[in-house]
Amino acid sequence: MDYQQCTHLLTTMHENPGRIPRGVRQANVSKLLEALGHPERDLRGMLVVGTNGKGSTCAFAVSAVAAAGGRVGSMPSPHLQEPRERIRVDGIPVTRGEYASAFAEVWDAIERHGLPVLSQGVFAASAAVHFQRAGVGLAVAEASIGGSRAAAAELGMDVKVVTSVGLDHTRLLGDSLAKIARAKIEAVRDGDHVVLGPLEPEAAATAQEICDERNGLSVWRVGHEVRYTARTTPGAAGPMTLVDVVTPRGVHRDLPCPLAGAHQHRNLATAIAAVDALTDRGHIGPPDAGQLRARLAATRWPGRLELIRGAQLDGWSGRVLLEGATNPQGVTTVAPEILRLAQAPAQDQDQDRAHVGGASGPPVLVFAAMDDKDAPGMLVPLPSHWPLVLTRTDSHRAAAPAALHRRLSPGRTGPCLTAENAPTALHRAAELAGPGGLIVVFGSLRLVGETRNALGLPPG
Repeated sequence: MDYQQCTHLLTTMHENPGRIPRGVRQANVSKLLEALGHPERDLRGMLVVGTNGKGSTCAFAVSAVAAAGGRVGSMPSPHLQEPRERIRVDGIPVTRGEYASAFAEVWDAIERHGLPVLSQGVFAASAAVHFQRAGVGLAVAEASIGGSRAAAAELGMDVKVVTSVGLDHTRLLGDSLAKIARAKIEAVRDGDHVVLGPLEPEAAATAQEICDERNGLSVWRVGHEVRYTARTTPGAAGPMTLVDVVTPRGVHRDLPCPLAGAHQHRNLATAIAAVDALTDRGHIGPPDAGQLRARLAATRWPGRLELIRGAQLDGWSGRVLLEGATNPQGVTTVAPEILRLAQAPAQDQDQDRAHVGGASGPPVLVFAAMDDKDAPGMLVPLPSHWPLVLTRTDSHRAAAPAALHRRLSPGRTGPCLTAENAPTALHRAAELAGPGGLIVVFGSLRLVGETRNALGLPPG
């Protein structure tokens, strides 16, 4: 089986031609791991669940664990450009050949034992197979939708991290913060070490209720047992953010936070607390302080407030900001940073357009969303006079541009265009933005990935 065959099979699984109920396919993950000889039994580490912030928290955690001197596997979800991004060792995606080899072993077990699973089950099982082959015994696993029913929950990690709880995927998880919190936090098992990010009161109450039902837990809460402060200081390459984090295990000072946005300070603190929990469990030794700072400073997470300066698109050159927020809460969180970049000092904008000349117009939004998302709510936090291009991704669940247009708030004042796909949308946005202008791409991680492809950026 080659890599292209893997991607084709994954597409077929998403479409579910046999109409096998979701619950049946979820339940088969544990049976699939058993058929594979339980490759997950060699793994220890953390499972990260939550509505927003999972990917960035995992990226920081991978950097911090690497500072302790061990090899670490990770499982981002979803991928942006290629499925192989979902299996990483020390933050680096596996090769296409490595991915296809692990996938083929999993697919053979699925066919031999008649075990239809969700694509998330294939991703989790393939990662476990590869980590076992590569001798990687420590993993940072990111849950997909939900938590207790996520395929990654079957890997048995005994450190559970909850980054946030918000209204998203309500069709699957429930229509209240309490229901969504329960769907996520029920991943916690007796004896786990739990790290809870800041939660709204309704979600926090549910978290407390579930933790009270479990035996032998250690629970650290950001804002209570875990505290952090952030400050901006001058640096050789410009201002830099340093974060101090205090956990029940220790004090970590002057930790660099290279990812943009004030919300990343919280994600960094949550990740450091989770790594201290791994140390508390004896899974790793304490990270070296110097290595910890160096590794954190090098952390990158594509598609999350990722600014591409000098982006090139068939004769157009300017800035493209890629943001993976997929719900109103996420967009509201990153909106201040988007507005800051839109209001960059004039000299910075002049540098961006210097080699093409002319003056740019206002920022242009390129937006796509899945059909079950609150699209109007995601657009509210950004200025209504900014031009908007509505498009769709190649996902079978993507909302049609015309349907998105019908759902727009009547209060929008800026021009609104539709485009049948991401490349066409980007070209129309470039015309609206003008030379050196700013295009903001958001609403769908798949749209972010398709934009990275259109700009010729390699998988990160």
